[in-house]
Amino acid sequence: MQNKKVMLLLLGAMLTLPAAQTASAAESVVVGSKNFTESQVVSEIYALALEKQGFKVTRKQNISSSVIPTAIEKGQIDLYPEYTGTTLLTILKKKMQTDPDKVYKTVKKGLAKKNLTALPYAPGNDSQGIAIKTSVAKKYHIKTISDLQKKASKIRFASQGEFDKRSDGLKGLAKTYGKFNFKSATVYDNSLKYQILSQNKADATPAYTTEGQLANTKKYTVLKDNKHFWPPYNLMPIVRASVYKKNPKLAKTLNKVDKKLNTKTLIQLNKKVDLDKQSYKKVAKAWYNKNF
Repeated sequence: MQNKKVMLLLLGAMLTLPAAQTASAAESVVVGSKNFTESQVVSEIYALALEKQGFKVTRKQNISSSVIPTAIEKGQIDLYPEYTGTTLLTILKKKMQTDPDKVYKTVKKGLAKKNLTALPYAPGNDSQGIAIKTSVAKKYHIKTISDLQKKASKIRFASQGEFDKRSDGLKGLAKTYGKFNFKSATVYDNSLKYQILSQNKADATPAYTTEGQLANTKKYTVLKDNKHFWPPYNLMPIVRASVYKKNPKLAKTLNKVDKKLNTKTLIQLNKKVDLDKQSYKKVAKAWYNKNF
Protein backbone atom coordinates (compact mmCIF):
# COMPACT_ATOMS: atom_id res chain seq x y z
CA MET A 1 0.00 0.00 0.00
CA GLN A 2 2.86 2.36 0.95
CA ASN A 3 4.63 1.63 -2.37
CA LYS A 4 1.43 2.40 -4.26
CA LYS A 5 1.16 5.81 -2.54
CA VAL A 6 4.79 6.62 -3.41
CA MET A 7 4.19 5.73 -7.07
CA LEU A 8 1.09 7.91 -7.20
CA LEU A 9 2.98 10.86 -5.67
CA LEU A 10 5.82 10.47 -8.19
CA LEU A 11 3.37 10.29 -11.07
CA GLY A 12 1.60 13.42 -9.87
CA ALA A 13 4.87 15.29 -9.57
CA MET A 14 5.83 14.32 -13.13
CA LEU A 15 2.51 15.50 -14.50
CA THR A 16 2.89 18.91 -12.84
CA LEU A 17 6.45 19.55 -14.03
CA PRO A 18 6.84 22.55 -16.39
CA ALA A 19 6.81 21.65 -20.09
CA ALA A 20 10.46 22.67 -20.50
CA GLN A 21 11.47 19.89 -18.09
CA THR A 22 9.45 17.16 -19.74
CA ALA A 23 9.69 18.05 -23.45
CA SER A 24 13.35 18.07 -24.51
CA ALA A 25 12.26 18.57 -28.13
CA ALA A 26 11.04 22.12 -27.41
CA GLU A 27 14.36 23.79 -28.18
CA SER A 28 14.21 27.55 -28.65
CA VAL A 29 15.43 29.08 -31.91
CA VAL A 30 15.30 32.64 -33.26
CA VAL A 31 14.58 32.87 -36.99
CA GLY A 32 15.42 36.11 -38.79
CA SER A 33 14.87 37.58 -42.23
CA LYS A 34 15.95 40.53 -44.33
CA ASN A 35 13.57 43.38 -45.10
CA PHE A 36 12.22 42.30 -48.48
CA THR A 37 9.48 39.95 -49.61
CA GLU A 38 11.40 36.83 -50.59
CA SER A 39 13.47 36.72 -47.42
CA GLN A 40 10.37 37.26 -45.26
CA VAL A 41 8.39 34.50 -46.99
CA VAL A 42 11.22 31.96 -46.84
CA SER A 43 11.99 32.86 -43.22
CA GLU A 44 8.36 32.26 -42.30
CA ILE A 45 8.40 28.90 -44.11
CA TYR A 46 11.51 27.94 -42.11
CA ALA A 47 9.74 28.98 -38.89
CA LEU A 48 6.64 26.91 -39.69
CA ALA A 49 8.73 23.85 -40.55
CA LEU A 50 10.70 24.09 -37.31
CA GLU A 51 7.57 24.58 -35.21
CA LYS A 52 6.11 21.42 -36.71
CA GLN A 53 9.22 19.57 -35.53
CA GLY A 54 8.71 20.77 -31.96
CA PHE A 55 10.98 23.83 -31.90
CA LYS A 56 9.89 26.92 -30.00
CA VAL A 57 10.38 29.63 -32.62
CA THR A 58 10.82 33.36 -32.08
CA ARG A 59 10.58 35.46 -35.24
CA LYS A 60 12.76 38.52 -35.86
CA GLN A 61 11.87 39.38 -39.42
CA ASN A 62 12.40 42.55 -41.46
CA ILE A 63 16.04 43.19 -40.49
CA SER A 64 18.12 45.44 -42.75
CA SER A 65 20.32 43.52 -45.21
CA SER A 66 23.36 45.43 -44.00
CA VAL A 67 22.66 44.61 -40.34
CA ILE A 68 21.62 40.95 -40.42
CA PRO A 69 25.13 39.44 -40.80
CA THR A 70 26.17 41.20 -37.59
CA ALA A 71 22.93 40.16 -35.86
CA ILE A 72 23.62 36.46 -36.37
CA GLU A 73 27.29 36.76 -35.41
CA LYS A 74 26.27 38.43 -32.14
CA GLY A 75 23.67 35.76 -31.42
CA GLN A 76 20.67 38.08 -31.78
CA ILE A 77 19.23 35.56 -34.24
CA ASP A 78 20.08 31.88 -34.75
CA LEU A 79 19.41 31.48 -38.46
CA TYR A 80 18.14 33.24 -41.55
CA PRO A 81 17.89 32.73 -45.33
CA GLU A 82 20.87 34.18 -47.19
CA TYR A 83 22.25 33.94 -50.74
CA THR A 84 25.46 32.29 -51.84
CA GLY A 85 26.54 35.19 -54.06
CA THR A 86 25.79 37.81 -51.41
CA THR A 87 27.81 35.85 -48.86
CA LEU A 88 30.72 35.47 -51.27
CA LEU A 89 30.98 39.08 -52.42
CA THR A 90 29.39 41.23 -49.70
CA ILE A 91 29.82 39.37 -46.40
CA LEU A 92 33.13 37.57 -46.99
CA LYS A 93 34.42 39.97 -49.67
CA LYS A 94 35.90 37.15 -51.73
CA LYS A 95 36.75 37.24 -55.43
CA MET A 96 34.06 36.56 -58.01
CA GLN A 97 33.25 32.92 -58.73
CA THR A 98 30.45 31.62 -60.95
CA ASP A 99 30.31 27.86 -60.34
CA PRO A 100 27.51 27.22 -57.79
CA ASP A 101 29.29 24.34 -56.02
CA LYS A 102 32.60 26.19 -55.81
CA VAL A 103 30.86 29.28 -54.48
CA TYR A 104 29.13 27.19 -51.82
CA LYS A 105 32.39 25.53 -50.73
CA THR A 106 34.07 28.92 -50.45
CA VAL A 107 31.28 30.50 -48.40
CA LYS A 108 30.86 27.43 -46.18
CA LYS A 109 34.56 27.57 -45.30
CA GLY A 110 34.52 31.34 -44.78
CA LEU A 111 31.42 31.30 -42.57
CA ALA A 112 32.86 28.51 -40.42
CA LYS A 113 35.58 30.95 -39.34
CA LYS A 114 32.79 33.19 -38.03
CA ASN A 115 31.25 30.27 -36.09
CA LEU A 116 28.43 30.03 -38.62
CA THR A 117 27.24 27.01 -40.60
CA ALA A 118 26.05 27.21 -44.20
CA LEU A 119 23.45 24.54 -44.91
CA PRO A 120 23.16 23.12 -48.46
CA TYR A 121 21.85 25.64 -50.95
CA ALA A 122 18.43 25.52 -52.60
CA PRO A 123 17.92 25.25 -56.38
CA GLY A 124 16.22 28.68 -56.33
CA ASN A 125 18.55 31.34 -57.73
CA ASP A 126 17.68 35.01 -57.11
CA SER A 127 20.41 36.35 -59.35
CA GLN A 128 20.79 39.53 -61.30
CA GLY A 129 19.68 39.36 -64.90
CA ILE A 130 18.04 41.12 -67.80
CA ALA A 131 14.34 40.77 -68.54
CA ILE A 132 12.93 41.47 -71.99
CA LYS A 133 9.41 41.63 -73.33
CA THR A 134 8.63 38.16 -74.65
CA SER A 135 7.14 39.58 -77.85
CA VAL A 136 10.39 41.45 -78.58
CA ALA A 137 12.51 38.41 -77.70
CA LYS A 138 10.55 36.32 -80.20
CA LYS A 139 10.61 39.01 -82.88
CA TYR A 140 14.40 39.33 -82.82
CA HIS A 141 15.23 35.77 -81.72
CA ILE A 142 16.84 36.90 -78.47
CA LYS A 143 17.30 34.15 -75.88
CA THR A 144 20.68 34.96 -74.31
CA ILE A 145 22.62 38.05 -73.27
CA SER A 146 24.93 37.37 -76.22
CA ASP A 147 21.89 37.62 -78.50
CA LEU A 148 20.92 40.89 -76.80
CA GLN A 149 24.40 42.32 -77.36
CA LYS A 150 24.25 41.48 -81.06
CA LYS A 151 20.72 42.91 -81.48
CA ALA A 152 21.17 45.84 -79.08
CA SER A 153 20.61 48.45 -81.81
CA LYS A 154 16.98 47.28 -82.03
CA ILE A 155 16.35 47.41 -78.25
CA ARG A 156 15.18 50.28 -76.04
CA PHE A 157 16.79 49.76 -72.63
CA ALA A 158 15.16 50.86 -69.36
CA SER A 159 18.04 51.35 -66.95
CA GLN A 160 18.24 52.46 -63.32
CA GLY A 161 21.20 54.76 -63.70
CA GLU A 162 23.71 53.12 -61.39
CA PHE A 163 23.34 49.86 -63.32
CA ASP A 164 25.12 51.47 -66.28
CA LYS A 165 28.21 52.24 -64.22
CA ARG A 166 28.53 49.31 -61.82
CA SER A 167 31.17 46.64 -62.30
CA ASP A 168 28.41 44.05 -61.81
CA GLY A 169 26.12 45.99 -64.17
CA LEU A 170 26.32 47.14 -67.78
CA LYS A 171 29.96 48.19 -67.46
CA GLY A 172 30.96 44.67 -66.40
CA LEU A 173 28.64 43.02 -68.90
CA ALA A 174 30.34 44.94 -71.71
CA LYS A 175 33.72 43.52 -70.73
CA THR A 176 32.33 39.99 -70.92
CA TYR A 177 29.89 40.26 -73.83
CA GLY A 178 31.03 43.33 -75.77
CA LYS A 179 29.57 46.83 -75.88
CA PHE A 180 25.78 47.20 -75.90
CA ASN A 181 24.83 49.84 -78.47
CA PHE A 182 21.16 50.13 -77.52
CA LYS A 183 18.69 51.96 -79.73
CA SER A 184 18.00 54.05 -76.63
CA ALA A 185 18.86 53.83 -72.92
CA THR A 186 16.66 55.80 -70.54
CA VAL A 187 16.93 55.91 -66.75
CA TYR A 188 13.79 55.03 -64.77
CA ASP A 189 13.10 54.34 -61.11
CA ASN A 190 13.49 50.62 -60.41
CA SER A 191 9.93 50.36 -59.08
CA LEU A 192 8.56 51.51 -62.45
CA LYS A 193 10.51 49.25 -64.79
CA TYR A 194 7.76 46.71 -65.51
CA GLN A 195 5.23 49.49 -65.90
CA ILE A 196 7.54 51.09 -68.47
CA LEU A 197 7.84 47.82 -70.39
CA SER A 198 4.10 47.24 -70.19
CA GLN A 199 3.44 50.73 -71.59
CA ASN A 200 5.78 49.98 -74.52
CA LYS A 201 8.23 52.73 -73.55
CA ALA A 202 11.12 50.25 -73.40
CA ASP A 203 11.91 46.65 -74.34
CA ALA A 204 14.39 45.36 -71.75
CA THR A 205 15.47 46.13 -68.19
CA PRO A 206 17.75 44.91 -65.40
CA ALA A 207 15.94 42.43 -63.16
CA TYR A 208 16.27 40.03 -60.28
CA THR A 209 15.45 36.57 -61.53
CA THR A 210 12.77 35.74 -58.94
CA GLU A 211 10.71 38.94 -59.21
CA GLY A 212 6.99 38.27 -59.12
CA GLN A 213 6.33 39.96 -62.47
CA LEU A 214 8.38 37.24 -64.17
CA ALA A 215 5.62 34.74 -63.41
CA ASN A 216 3.94 36.12 -66.55
CA THR A 217 6.19 34.45 -69.13
CA LYS A 218 3.86 35.56 -71.93
CA LYS A 219 4.89 39.13 -71.17
CA TYR A 220 8.47 38.81 -69.87
CA THR A 221 11.45 36.57 -70.53
CA VAL A 222 14.68 36.38 -68.51
CA LEU A 223 17.68 36.15 -70.82
CA LYS A 224 20.20 33.39 -70.22
CA ASP A 225 23.53 34.59 -68.84
CA ASN A 226 25.33 32.28 -71.27
CA LYS A 227 28.83 33.50 -70.39
CA HIS A 228 28.17 33.24 -66.64
CA PHE A 229 28.94 36.86 -65.85
CA TRP A 230 26.93 36.96 -62.64
CA PRO A 231 27.64 34.68 -59.68
CA PRO A 232 24.87 32.37 -58.45
CA TYR A 233 22.59 33.70 -55.74
CA ASN A 234 21.11 30.45 -54.49
CA LEU A 235 19.10 30.52 -51.28
CA MET A 236 21.07 29.11 -48.38
CA PRO A 237 20.20 28.92 -44.67
CA ILE A 238 22.91 30.28 -42.38
CA VAL A 239 22.82 28.91 -38.83
CA ARG A 240 24.92 29.71 -35.78
CA ALA A 241 27.36 26.79 -35.39
CA SER A 242 26.46 26.19 -31.75
CA VAL A 243 22.76 25.93 -32.62
CA TYR A 244 23.52 23.63 -35.55
CA LYS A 245 25.57 21.24 -33.40
CA LYS A 246 23.00 21.20 -30.63
CA ASN A 247 20.05 20.49 -32.94
CA PRO A 248 20.81 18.01 -35.75
CA LYS A 249 17.08 17.83 -36.52
CA LEU A 250 17.15 21.51 -37.46
CA ALA A 251 19.40 20.99 -40.49
CA LYS A 252 17.37 18.01 -41.70
CA THR A 253 14.16 20.04 -41.45
CA LEU A 254 15.49 23.04 -43.38
CA ASN A 255 17.11 20.84 -46.03
CA LYS A 256 13.72 19.29 -46.83
CA VAL A 257 12.23 22.75 -47.29
CA ASP A 258 15.07 24.08 -49.44
CA LYS A 259 14.91 21.18 -51.87
CA LYS A 260 11.46 22.42 -52.93
CA LEU A 261 12.43 26.09 -53.27
CA ASN A 262 13.33 26.36 -56.94
CA THR A 263 13.37 29.57 -58.97
CA LYS A 264 9.82 29.13 -60.32
CA THR A 265 8.51 28.60 -56.81
CA LEU A 266 10.21 31.76 -55.53
CA ILE A 267 8.75 33.77 -58.42
CA GLN A 268 5.24 32.56 -57.56
CA LEU A 269 5.69 33.28 -53.84
CA ASN A 270 6.92 36.81 -54.60
CA LYS A 271 4.05 37.37 -57.03
CA LYS A 272 1.42 36.48 -54.44
CA VAL A 273 2.82 39.04 -52.03
CA ASP A 274 4.00 41.85 -54.31
CA LEU A 275 1.34 41.71 -57.03
CA ASP A 276 -1.61 39.88 -55.48
CA LYS A 277 -1.15 41.82 -52.21
CA GLN A 278 -1.40 38.83 -49.87
CA SER A 279 0.50 38.92 -46.57
CA TYR A 280 3.81 37.09 -46.60
CA LYS A 281 2.72 35.01 -43.61
CA LYS A 282 -0.43 33.87 -45.39
CA VAL A 283 1.55 32.99 -48.54
CA ALA A 284 4.18 31.09 -46.54
CA LYS A 285 1.58 29.11 -44.59
CA ALA A 286 -0.40 28.17 -47.70
CA TRP A 287 2.74 26.97 -49.49
CA TYR A 288 3.97 25.02 -46.46
CA ASN A 289 0.64 23.31 -45.85
CA LYS A 290 0.43 22.32 -49.51
CA ASN A 291 3.94 20.85 -49.63
CA PHE A 292 4.34 19.25 -46.19
